[in-house]
Amino acid sequence: MKKDDSIQSQINKLEEKFKNSGQDLSSYLDGLLYQRYLTYWDYIHLDTLLSLQVPRTYFPDEEIFIMYHQITELYFKLILHEQKQLVDDKSQDTVFFIERINRINSYYKALISSFSIMINGMEREQFLRYRMALLPASGFQSVQYRMIEIYATPLENLVHHSERDELSKNSSIEDLYEKIYWKKGATDIHTGEKTLTLKQFEYRYTPRLIRTAKQVQGQTLYHKCLALVRPSHQNEALIKALKEMDINANVNWPLMHMGSAYRYLAKDKTAVDATGGTNWKDFLPPSFQRIIFFPTLYSKDELDNWGKQWVEHIFNPQNN
Repeated sequence: MKKDDSIQSQINKLEEKFKNSGQDLSSYLDGLLYQRYLTYWDYIHLDTLLSLQVPRTYFPDEEIFIMYHQITELYFKLILHEQKQLVDDKSQDTVFFIERINRINSYYKALISSFSIMINGMEREQFLRYRMALLPASGFQSVQYRMIEIYATPLENLVHHSERDELSKNSSIEDLYEKIYWKKGATDIHTGEKTLTLKQFEYRYTPRLIRTAKQVQGQTLYHKCLALVRPSHQNEALIKALKEMDINANVNWPLMHMGSAYRYLAKDKTAVDATGGTNWKDFLPPSFQRIIFFPTLYSKDELDNWGKQWVEHIFNPQNN
């Protein structure tokens, strides 16, 4: 095809594209002619992005704290981006699922490896001071992470393990949501009442989370991916990717938070309260929560001992 013919072919395609818009192609070409060249800083809104760090104190390390959490939320958005593609996919193409789960794992690995910034990248004395200006805000209030969990597995698997035996087949989404594991961690460690942190979070996000849980009911990653793992078709690559995602999300990621909490909040034989009033020693250990996205992939022994070796590593570092 000659160059002129190629250009005419592209013009014809553009005319077809815009014929139902109410404007002719010439109008769109005029717009293209007058449009400014795209720059990197405009495309990613760089100036806006760099203006989003607004510390509440004068401690320099607070800005590190803000930026790291903003970066974390962007990684959460990347994970959700992949999860939504998987939930919406109708092809049940195993290769597609493995590729997307591996992408998710790469995001988790980046998060986990970067958490040393939180553990070692700030002065403890500064943190213990500026954190008091953040009350009652807490990373607990990350709705994106709750969305990740809801997209990953049915609410039955997110109910606190102490209440799972009480579930019935007729439990509604609302009933299951009330028993979700993270609410146990957001109770005042002295009174047992819901913390202000949890009350704020529920007021803002409960309708959205319940709506999402209903939208993905029967279509979570658990349902979509495990439909591809059958006795007659044990896809080892998919199973490996799913197990890696489980370990990343429900063991390694909480473990990094444990390390950070001990670095900044543990002092001698006592512990400083978290900003949200959560009992982090009971909330963060993987073996205490036993949250597993894909429980049918594991043996009973693996389920019973979920995360124990990591908790022992944190609580008894002298044994390692």
